[in-house]
Amino acid sequence: MNEAKKKKTETSVVVSRNGSMSALGAFFVYLITVLSLGVGFWVARNKFSVDLVSDPSLTLFLLWSIEFPVVAVVYSFLRKAPEKCSWSKAVGRSILGLISGALMNALGAIALGAPIGMQYLPKTIHWSFLMSVFTFVPATAVFGASWTDWHRAFASMKPTGNIEYMIVIPAYGAIVGGWFGAWPMPLDWERPWQEWPICVCYGAIGGYIVGQMLCLSLMFLFRKHKNLKVA
Repeated sequence: MNEAKKKKTETSVVVSRNGSMSALGAFFVYLITVLSLGVGFWVARNKFSVDLVSDPSLTLFLLWSIEFPVVAVVYSFLRKAPEKCSWSKAVGRSILGLISGALMNALGAIALGAPIGMQYLPKTIHWSFLMSVFTFVPATAVFGASWTDWHRAFASMKPTGNIEYMIVIPAYGAIVGGWFGAWPMPLDWERPWQEWPICVCYGAIGGYIVGQMLCLSLMFLFRKHKNLKVA
């Protein structure tokens, strides 16, 4: 039993340190995060009788408050150097990442033209927390405060290993999706979903999921290509 535990620990260390994960493992990670989003929408609709159009603030709060614990817990298992950083420490720093990421997303949204005012403040806050869950929390859980990893993965766009690709591609997908989702806002269609931040939310969630699908596709493709080269 001791040997089995030791082997399991050594395996988890190697996986985290090398940033490698199987495509099947990535699929289950993404499946869990998408299902938790679905649970958030289900709770909003069936328990509170709201959605993003009727009550954006409450719906967004339910989404990020359900999604965040799942993302923090799952990605903390994928942390780098687990022999130096415990799982609980990784979860703790993901909380800091949630807050700092929300602040960065809020400031970025306002700088890009998000409406300012007390009536929009709760919506902006909860939207920023949801975006932080998509963009900052996974990276904070895995990288911590390592500026080298952050810069290489996001600024230089040179992630190494499947785990880093699992973080970067959906994060950029959420950002790009939110940007495209903002396009209908200034149009004079007079639809309720054009209000801030409803269409941006739909775009960000869609981009996040598309990013996950793209990452999985690349992982399967590269694995197949590698197997063909070996053969």
